[in-house]
Amino acid sequence: MLNKKLTGKLGEDIAVKYLKQNGYIILQKNYRTKYGEIDIIAKDDKYLVFIEVKARRSQNFGYPREAVDIYKQTRIKNIASLYLASKKITNSKVRFDVVEVVLDNDDNVKSILIIKDAFD
Repeated sequence: MLNKKLTGKLGEDIAVKYLKQNGYIILQKNYRTKYGEIDIIAKDDKYLVFIEVKARRSQNFGYPREAVDIYKQTRIKNIASLYLASKKITNSKVRFDVVEVVLDNDDNVKSILIIKDAFD
């Protein structure tokens, strides 16, 4: 069984592939600031989308998306604001999505779900 960091990396790689298959254009992965990181930044139609990926090997502790609590949402929104300011983006529609990936112990995808507009 992989550790949490490797599970997260695998989940992000799977999410990128799935997002592309669903029409997203990936702009950046792992956008880091001193305040934290956004897993994926992408375009989906007219939206600039900031995406948090949550991957787990079981649902014993609930759905992966439940780990994106109000604290994490606030942090992601603040980092997104920094990204927009650094790129001088002022007139873009913004959305926050969560991609939930559930893996089995052999790294096979049991389920994957894009939750659009997961929070605002």
